[in-house]
Amino acid sequence: MTISKGDYILRSFSKIKHKKWELYVITRIIHLLNDPEIEYVCQQLVKTPENKRYLTDLFFPTLELYYEIDEGQHSSDQHIISDVHRQREIVDATGFIEKRIRVFDENKNDRSLNEINNEIDEEIDFIKKRKKQFILKNNFIPWNYETKFSPEPHLKRGYIDVKDNVVFLYHRDTLRCFGYKKEKGHMQQATWTIQGTKKHVWFPKLYKNKDWNNSLSDDFKTIEMKRTDNSILPKVGHTEAIVFAHYKNLFGQIVYKFLGEFHTSIKESTNYKWVYIRKQTKIYLNEYQ
Repeated sequence: MTISKGDYILRSFSKIKHKKWELYVITRIIHLLNDPEIEYVCQQLVKTPENKRYLTDLFFPTLELYYEIDEGQHSSDQHIISDVHRQREIVDATGFIEKRIRVFDENKNDRSLNEINNEIDEEIDFIKKRKKQFILKNNFIPWNYETKFSPEPHLKRGYIDVKDNVVFLYHRDTLRCFGYKKEKGHMQQATWTIQGTKKHVWFPKLYKNKDWNNSLSDDFKTIEMKRTDNSILPKVGHTEAIVFAHYKNLFGQIVYKFLGEFHTSIKESTNYKWVYIRKQTKIYLNEYQ
């Protein structure tokens, strides 16, 4: 299933339609920015190494920046303390900068619309300056929704990195990063050996399914494979796998998300489970072309 950019934007805003101030602030930011090169996500899930899950209100992945819109419920002392802890954990997990826009004042009363709009204008300037800084450092990746699931931008750049949230819709597009030449038809094997190497590309379902009960650790560094019936497995050998996990995104699309390069851990594997440990989060592609 392919979703157009228009559908993506409308579905993104529909996720916050019941939060009146959040909807107002976020849509005003996006409309005033008026910059199709800046990617944004509403209600982006952030998972910490401690397996805590937080939703950020407005997330700019290519600018390493996110916004929280504090509505009335954030004015209580307990909520303010909770927000501080939440911020610390999200920043530690992502390395991103947090910015907050409050719709209430120091007396916990609603701020005027002019005050909120003036603060939004200041944040627009901040976002534009941050984009310029990333461009100067050659770290900015323009958002091209039409090529979001294409291998071409990654091939041109020469690498894929976990922190860039690399996803593909089809096996064949994923494999083109590693020398696969066919551009038509479907390649639906769970693994594909990269020509001239001992490495393979792996598309695991990291959840219980018909034959396997696979799992990914909370810190994304370990994969365990077990048979659903818990039967004995063949003796594991050394394997190097570049992993693209099969999962369903927020819009119901089946996608394949890059998790890194994993190697089998013979020490931790047993007769009943195979264990894979992540060794790399960044893969250079030129050597596979």
